[in-house]
Amino acid sequence: MNGYAIIILATLVIGYLLELITERLNLKALHPELPPEFRDVYDPERYARSQAYTREKTRFGLIHATFGLAVTLGFWFGGGFAWLDRLVRSWEWGGIATGLAFIGLLLLARMILDLPFRIYSVFGIEERYGFNKTTPGTFVLDLLKGLLLAVVLGGALLAGIIAFFENAGPLAWLWCWVATALFALIMQFLAPTYLMPLFNKFTPLEDGELRAAIMRYARAVDFPLDNLFVMDGSKRSTKSNAFFTGFGRHKRIALFDTLIENHTISELVAILAHEIGHYKKRHILQGLVISIVHTGVMFYLLSIFLSHEGLFEAFYVETPSVYAGLIFFGMLFAPIDMMLSVAMQVFSRKNEYEADRFAAETTGDGESMVSALKKLSADNLSNLTPHPLYVMLNYSHPPVLERIRAIRGG
Repeated sequence: MNGYAIIILATLVIGYLLELITERLNLKALHPELPPEFRDVYDPERYARSQAYTREKTRFGLIHATFGLAVTLGFWFGGGFAWLDRLVRSWEWGGIATGLAFIGLLLLARMILDLPFRIYSVFGIEERYGFNKTTPGTFVLDLLKGLLLAVVLGGALLAGIIAFFENAGPLAWLWCWVATALFALIMQFLAPTYLMPLFNKFTPLEDGELRAAIMRYARAVDFPLDNLFVMDGSKRSTKSNAFFTGFGRHKRIALFDTLIENHTISELVAILAHEIGHYKKRHILQGLVISIVHTGVMFYLLSIFLSHEGLFEAFYVETPSVYAGLIFFGMLFAPIDMMLSVAMQVFSRKNEYEADRFAAETTGDGESMVSALKKLSADNLSNLTPHPLYVMLNYSHPPVLERIRAIRGG
């Protein structure tokens, strides 16, 4: 084993052990006594059920992670990458097509291996706790649509990246960065209008008391709100959510139909105010810029390591290539990516606090936001007492009790 292999192996094992430790800490942090703040939305039975849900998801996740690590190590040290490289090269399709085949087969194999876990998660765990509304037909259609989009959109972007690195010389990383940034920007406009409706139905919120209240609020904060939709989230789950996506005239706010069903008008206005807060505070734009910068740095580092034969030798691949280098560099970059992910989680939690504060201040009704958060927690069987280390590594949103305290100025 060379230095690259040692670093990547250590990263995989340490990452797995860190997940194991934090998940166990999170389970130990489950408190048998219901926090007093939630006594109006939880009864003892529902609270016990939420803890059982957390335990079952955690244990299942660890089984999945153990299986994934075992398969990765077995494929790697069994010479799987080298075998697959020889196979696709034997087809003599040319650099781009060969690269697409190599990466595509790896991703397809991973999808197939993950499929039983996805099926059990949806039709086992989620079904058992009363969340699942997905039919087998919808599940299969979602899978096929996702696969088609990955092939068409992801394949086109990947082909461009391989082509640039094979033909554009020392500045290939820069062209890849520009192309990927443009792709991300285009997706911001295409996804809300053309891609998301492939999976869910978006219906304009009908006239009535709720729409009138929302429009009054939108005018009060000078937010032009033309694209306000109800999404048929109940098609797949009883869980509730709302989200903001897109830019310009393509931006839209979507409320799950389950959210509307379970919340009062004042709570729904508060939830929508939170989403508008993300826009007003430029959180979406900030996230996009950070993502683009991160991608540029990654491509630059990739351009350096693609010329290091030791990276390919670590995986027993005899002939360096751009397509294999993309996979191997991704595994080498994992420690940096993990540190960046933790930093982004901190950034995301800060943004959530800001959006909560914006909603409370602009509606003048922080208690409606508190009430909405408590109901969402109860409806989704959220873990009310997560371990701080688990939160630091995994939570893009602050724990709900901390959000409530912040809204109330505590």
